[in-house]
Amino acid sequence: MPASGLEAILGSAPILQLMLNRYAQMQGLLVAQIAACNRLHEIDQRMARWLLMSQDRVESEWLPITHDFLATMLGTGRPSVSLAAGSLQRAGLIEYMRGAVRVLDRKGLECASCECYGVIQQFNGELGLK
Repeated sequence: MPASGLEAILGSAPILQLMLNRYAQMQGLLVAQIAACNRLHEIDQRMARWLLMSQDRVESEWLPITHDFLATMLGTGRPSVSLAAGSLQRAGLIEYMRGAVRVLDRKGLECASCECYGVIQQFNGELGLK
């Protein structure tokens, strides 16, 4: 949709405008929360959070992701991803294999995650997303 078309619609749809503004604000808060998380929390906590967020979106126990992709998403190197994945796997929370991660114990993974996952869930709840 062209921006001009959206602008025209928003003028006559104040509730839509309010919802889109709220969504944009929440996305900004989400980005800030994840940036703070990446700076302050351990790699295994961040990986648990990221896996939970991914699973929320794909609604499957299987996540088709590689070491390289996880390293990029977590802002770290592949060796750190290997260590974190190994730790979560030894704890029985995930099964990690080439190109895929399977969540075995979601509640356990939530406990292994930092508090940021709960904060992000709260953001989504305020938007009515989950």
